[in-house]
Amino acid sequence: MTAGKSRPRLSITIMVEDFFISYIGNTMLNKIGKIKQSAINDIQTIRSLSDLDNYRIKYLARKGLVADLFDELRNVSAEERPHIGKIANELRNQVQSLFDEKKQNLESNVKHEQKRLDLTLPGRLSWVGTQHPLTQTLDEIKRIFFRMGFGIATGPEIEDDYHNFEALNFPPDHPARDMQDTFFISDKVLLRTHTSPVQIRIMENQPPPVRVIIPGRVYRNEAVSARSYCLFHQVEGLYIDEGVTFSELKGTLVAFAKEFYGSDIKYRFRPSYFPFTEPSAEMDITCFLCKGKGCRMCKQTGWLEILGCGMVDPNVYKFVGYDPEKYSGYAFGMGIERITLLRYSIDDIRILFENDVRFLKQF
Repeated sequence: MTAGKSRPRLSITIMVEDFFISYIGNTMLNKIGKIKQSAINDIQTIRSLSDLDNYRIKYLARKGLVADLFDELRNVSAEERPHIGKIANELRNQVQSLFDEKKQNLESNVKHEQKRLDLTLPGRLSWVGTQHPLTQTLDEIKRIFFRMGFGIATGPEIEDDYHNFEALNFPPDHPARDMQDTFFISDKVLLRTHTSPVQIRIMENQPPPVRVIIPGRVYRNEAVSARSYCLFHQVEGLYIDEGVTFSELKGTLVAFAKEFYGSDIKYRFRPSYFPFTEPSAEMDITCFLCKGKGCRMCKQTGWLEILGCGMVDPNVYKFVGYDPEKYSGYAFGMGIERITLLRYSIDDIRILFENDVRFLKQF
């Protein structure tokens, strides 16, 4: 009985071993097939020699996928090893062939490109745009006043007569209207002649305190020449609060001038007239070209006018509902074109609007 029972157990063991060996062989064949397909797919995506070297390391190096297959052959039965080893050798040869062919093609392309490249030719210039000098000037002015605590506001360029003239203390028959040649669209609609109407719009919608600058384009019906143009830019300033004085106006503008033009400049304020400010003044600085000695730019006076200013006229407060007994404030305005012409020693305003690349690339 004992001998009879031992024979079935031996037979079962042999069957299990045959099945295990066959399973390992099939697993190896499947792995070889997957590596083959992966190598074919990867070689088609390679576009450079550096990528090709990564491909070599992945498949053909000593620790690559193909080399790993030969390490695993020791687990295959002696009967199946020659057959699977032959298939693994074929895979290695095929991957090597794919690698060699791709390398030859890439090296040939590199040599072809090198032959096409004529190193004796001059290089191509790269054109890089720059900011317009008006934009540079305006941006610097805005940065200075922003650091002083001023906000920035804008308004419409097409205005009505009320905001452009009447609310700024220009009565219908006021002679100051003749100082500004206006482009009228209709009887009461026009292209704004200054940025001051934005002051009115701000005060109509905001109670004091108000502290803003107002940059923007303005239009006047003037003959185009080296010194005048029908379009130009202004920066208006407005500060309204309780107890604002002319001394604060002077201090603000002197601080701006020294920051913008240099701390060594001299300055002066001259009495002037504007309908919406009283008292009014114009600010001059020493000519930064001749340092006050006199030159063509300053017409031999040694001084350059840079802006107009003054305390807001109490009549203006009545149009916006401010109490002139409680509030006071100042306003100022400057032309950006004039400042830009002076700063960069440009003698013709028209060139700022011609978009000539030969001029613009200097900035």
